[in-house]
Amino acid sequence: MNENKTIILKRLRNEVLTGDGAIGTMLYTKGVSLDSNFEHLNLVRPNLVLELAREYVAAGAQVIETNTFGANYSKLSAIGLGHKVAEINRAGVKIAREAAGNKALVAGSVGPLVTIKGEERELGATQMEDAFRIQCRTLAEEGVDFLLLETFSSLQQLQLAVKVARETGLPVGASLAFLEGGRSGDGSSVESFCRAMEAAGADMIGANCGAGPLELLKVIKRLAALTDKPISAYANSGFPEYLDGRYIYRATPDYFAAMAKEMVAAGANLVGGCCGTTPEHITALAQAMHGCRPAARSKLPLISISEPAQTPPAHASFLDGCGSRKVITVELDPPKGLDCSRIIEGCRCLKEAGADAINIAENPLARPRMGNIALGALVQNEVGIEVIVHITGRDRNLIGMQSDLMGASLLGIRSILAVTGDPATMGDHAGATSVFDLHSLTLIKLLCDMNSGVNALGNPIGAGTGFTIGAAFNPNTQNMAVQAERLRKKAANGARFAQSQPIYDPAILFAALEATCDCNIPFLVGIMPLVSERNAEYLNNEVPGITVPDAVRARMKGLEKVAGAQEGLAIAKEFIDAIFAVTGGYYLIPPFGKFELAVELIEHIQQRERES
Repeated sequence: MNENKTIILKRLRNEVLTGDGAIGTMLYTKGVSLDSNFEHLNLVRPNLVLELAREYVAAGAQVIETNTFGANYSKLSAIGLGHKVAEINRAGVKIAREAAGNKALVAGSVGPLVTIKGEERELGATQMEDAFRIQCRTLAEEGVDFLLLETFSSLQQLQLAVKVARETGLPVGASLAFLEGGRSGDGSSVESFCRAMEAAGADMIGANCGAGPLELLKVIKRLAALTDKPISAYANSGFPEYLDGRYIYRATPDYFAAMAKEMVAAGANLVGGCCGTTPEHITALAQAMHGCRPAARSKLPLISISEPAQTPPAHASFLDGCGSRKVITVELDPPKGLDCSRIIEGCRCLKEAGADAINIAENPLARPRMGNIALGALVQNEVGIEVIVHITGRDRNLIGMQSDLMGASLLGIRSILAVTGDPATMGDHAGATSVFDLHSLTLIKLLCDMNSGVNALGNPIGAGTGFTIGAAFNPNTQNMAVQAERLRKKAANGARFAQSQPIYDPAILFAALEATCDCNIPFLVGIMPLVSERNAEYLNNEVPGITVPDAVRARMKGLEKVAGAQEGLAIAKEFIDAIFAVTGGYYLIPPFGKFELAVELIEHIQQRERES
């Protein structure tokens, strides 16, 4: 261990140090808009960043952070600044060093990596390590005293960041953001976090952001009973209130300082402020902590406590017959208005014909229709056929998603197809925006967690939702391997069956089955009978995920109405015959709600089964 690291670790362990406060909050109050990139200000408005840093030093901060929280490649590249990662970090250290002088230590701030909302491609471990390495190495080379990895919600990502940060030889602080109940965004407990950071080699362990001072105090008390390492605590100034176009934090400097003093008494060594805190908060904090010494700790054995697994209620599934016969599901779109008599009629006919389940999409092509959860419950109650409700990440945030899924379980919905969803920009409502807190992979993981009896934070919800989870698969791609890998991840996250986009070429299906043979979940082939030349051309040219081969479009050329529907059915039946021996089920998608077309295809499938 080098001498400088030894000195800094000794200070962190043997003193109670005052940290600085919020950077983003204060830059906003100084006139920087919320949609600006705060880290880029290191280059374009360095004097403004320097002014704020000096205010925190004058307030009594003994540790100030660099304005580099989001100065990583994943965040900067999303706004076209990926080539300036090193430059922005260098400038951030230079500004902090100038403000700190010989009065304060400089902590290199490193935040979590981000992904584009709605993007299913996840950063791999190597990509994440490379991104952290660029930032950590630059901060170290420019002369920060230690690295502070903060506001992480993913324990796995924080472990990778600690691993890379330790390569610099500097002291490393690791901080997770805990919400109410002492769980992080990925459901990690204080105990599992502490255990992981001890194993990863973090020099300081702590918590920041998340909830307000009271909740953070509870986390610090738990940490102090688990570790001998220095503890950092950077609380928000309570919960924000949106007032007159601005976010207002209500916690006064005196209240914040009093809570911080309790954190020191609980075992914190470095205490500062996160969102909503100001130089006034840090002034009060520094005065309250003056003369404080680190509290004695009574470390308890690190015991892993696991709650008994909840067993979802048993129920029959449309998949139960898969293997002994061809499973058939049929998709019908909800109505655009309040009259659902047509879809109820179609469901009755399809049940009588032999369909195993009805798929009900959620606002397909981002156009509003009747809510499919309520409609699905009505179909199940009135028709007596199982419904597969499609749930997208487009229309609900993480809070609303969990609420609606628990409601769906209450209403008796037992099968969910988890999809990312078409972006709102595809639809006909110009003012609508996409949410995408979740994409298909993370939605499947959430469904699996809820089946196990816990919510997204790992808090118990009861016996579990008992959903049969489905995943979408798009074989109409130039890179089947990528799609196959996504399906493997979906299966690993908890998917029990897959339904494909419509396929018109048997060779594509054969390639898809070969690429996904190790997924070990039923694969239901998407079949959408064509009804006209215009329909075929529209699907091929305008609908994402669907490809209609030239030969098929040639057969539909010049056809419409009855002749078009008859030829479309003939093509679909020939496709069924060509793939009959290799598939375990079908996902029929009759266009325009023409359930009669699906009835005819069901009869054809059943006839083939009788003949085989």
